[in-house]
This record gives sequence, C-alpha cells and structure tokens, in this order.
Amino acid sequence: MNQRLFGKTGRMVTEIGLGTWQLGTKWGDPFNPEEAERILEAAYDAGITLIDTADGYNGGNSEKAIGSFIKKHPDHFFVTTKIGRRSNPHTAESYNEANLTKYVDACLERLQLEKLDLVLLHCPPTPVFSNDEVFAIMDKMKKAGKILNYGVSIEKVSEGLAAMKYDISAIEVIYNMFRMKPEKELFPAAKANNVGILARVPLASGILTGKFRKDTVFGPKDHRTFNRNGESFDKGETFSGVDYATGIEAAEELKKLFGTEELAPIAIRWILMNDAVSTVIPGASRKEQVLSNVKAAEVPPLTDEQMAGVRAIYDKYIKDSVECLW
Repeated sequence: MNQRLFGKTGRMVTEIGLGTWQLGTKWGDPFNPEEAERILEAAYDAGITLIDTADGYNGGNSEKAIGSFIKKHPDHFFVTTKIGRRSNPHTAESYNEANLTKYVDACLERLQLEKLDLVLLHCPPTPVFSNDEVFAIMDKMKKAGKILNYGVSIEKVSEGLAAMKYDISAIEVIYNMFRMKPEKELFPAAKANNVGILARVPLASGILTGKFRKDTVFGPKDHRTFNRNGESFDKGETFSGVDYATGIEAAEELKKLFGTEELAPIAIRWILMNDAVSTVIPGASRKEQVLSNVKAAEVPPLTDEQMAGVRAIYDKYIKDSVECLW
C-alpha cells in the first residue's frame, strides 16, 4: 500500500484508509461488534494504517471497537476522530471549552488512548470556522498533550479556506467524481499551507460503486432514503448532494467510459490522481467492502483521456447543480 505524508502531522499514512461511520452495520441496523472486528482485521491485513471515526458514530461504539482493536496492534494505526455533533442543539455556541474538553476526554476513554493523533471539528455551523476562541481551545488541548493535531471536517470549500487561518493540520472534505470543486481553491491552499486532506464520501454514498439502479430500494432508516433533500442533515452527505436519478445516469456513463461494471476501485483511484489528497477514507459495513476498496491500490494511473472523460461527464450531469451549494 502506497503511503503519503499527512500534512503538518508529519506522519506517513496509507493513501487508502478506513472510514467507520457504518462500521459493523448497514445504515440503520444495530451495531454488530463481531462484524466490526472482522472489518478492522481486514483493514489491518490489507496494510491500512489510517482509521477515521467520530464520537457519534454508532453511538460511540465505533470508537470503542477501534480502541479495543488497536490495543492489539500498537503503533500501527493513525486514528482520526471527530467531535461536536453530539451537542443538542448543534449550534455554533455549543463549540465551547466545556463541551469540547468533555468530548475529547470521552474520545480518549472510548479509544483507550492517552492522546489523540488528530481531532477534527465535525462539520460545525459555518461561524465556527472563523471563531478565534474555538481554535484557541484546540490549541490549549494540544499544549496539554491531549491531542497531537487538530483540524476540521467541512461541508463547504469556503469553510476550509477560513479554517486555514489557524494552526490546523488537516481538512476532511467530500471529494469524488461528483464533487470536484475542492480542486479549484481548497487543494492549492492546503498544499501551500502543508494541510493534509482526507477525501471523504469517495463513492458518493454508493452510486460510484456502479451497483445501484434507479429502482434500488434502501432501508427506511438509511439516510439514502430519508435525507435526499437534507431533511435531517446537510444533503451533501447523501449521494454527495446529487439527484439520485441523475447520479445513476452519470454512473452509467462512467461504466461505458471505463468498460466495467465495477466502478469503486476506479473512483478511488481517480481521487488518488490528485497529489493534494493525503488519504481517501471509504467506509465498509462488511469486510468484503474493505477488500474491494483496497483494489484501488492496484489500479494503474488513469490516462489523460480517461481523466478528461470523467470531467466531461461531471460537467454534463453534475456541475451546475452541485458547485453552487458547496
């Protein structure tokens, strides 16, 4: 597995990591600790060294499962976790010292660690990204030794640009064949400031696997059913904000371009063509998906013609409805 330098952290991490929003479970199903263990074991066996999680994933069970697993493999994994969305209501004011300290302490306990490799503010309201006090709190926890690095997970490019005024080490952003806007301003600024990039939602909630059809039915508790228009959280988290039927049409065009029904490895390889990306973090609800994701490491670099073809499909189907929002 190839490795890349992860911004100001100074650490080398595998260019393919593991996202754990649905660790050990399909969307809406109960957490399965045995399946979570199998997924983490598959990631370890594949050579993955970066795990991305959050304090709210599976009600904290994702962090607990990761904490137990990494004790068996000390010094192998770089763990990124996210905080802030447990606040109810989730407001800019909730990003205060009492809450942020409480959340970091809880992450340390669940992950069974003395210090956290990287803590990201978890898609907070936009004003937080320009709040000096919030980043001073993160600096304070860094000086205290609770965290080694901090950064932000963002919805909008403008939020990442605002956060780079502070001493952030990394930005987590949606970036995939259906979300190309970060390439224009965010990535050049990140490279200039030595800020690492975690590319999240790399498969656009599964559309870019090539396995879905227009009549595919998702479970009632699956966000791909209930959040298509942002009913529960930012709609950009669901299918990257792309209209489902339009996304399926675009995916069919991508299959023709690459001559394959299996898009996932190609979609991940496309992301890795950009050297601003430190690591891409596809998720997995079962170990077979980990094995599919890491196939991207074996895909040859895409040709100029293939890259241009992807861009043309994006421009035709996606760009106008997406770039104005995020």
